[in-house]
Amino acid sequence: MTYEEKGTWVFLVVSVAAFVGYLVWLVGQLLGTPPAEIAYARPMLWAIGGAAVASILGRLLIVVAAPREAGKSDQRDREIQRFGDHSSRFFVDVAGIAALVMAMLELDHFWIANTLYFGFVGAALVTSVVMIVSYRRGFYPW
Repeated sequence: MTYEEKGTWVFLVVSVAAFVGYLVWLVGQLLGTPPAEIAYARPMLWAIGGAAVASILGRLLIVVAAPREAGKSDQRDREIQRFGDHSSRFFVDVAGIAALVMAMLELDHFWIANTLYFGFVGAALVTSVVMIVSYRRGFYPW
């Protein structure tokens, strides 16, 4: 397994864990509080920031475990990264359009922010899965 593939696994696991944690908290809040009254910003920022820090720490652990592999990537790694990024673009676009429509309809910020966050998480998950499948099953750019 290459350094980049290990990093992709770290990113996938961390992204899922942060999202599930935020989602569990959010559902708990929605059960007893109207959405407009939920103070979602701080927990969302903690989920995003925590995922970023955990991803960095995970990459550092990979570097410590295999220092000779650290930072090495080749053309195949770059093509797989590009393919993963292009595959997930749909989620960011749809979330952006949905948030724009919500803003035009003057919906509460809660819905707009969560739509954008869910779109980014969806994109991160698709990118990671597409990259891992490409590493595992082969990548044939044509």
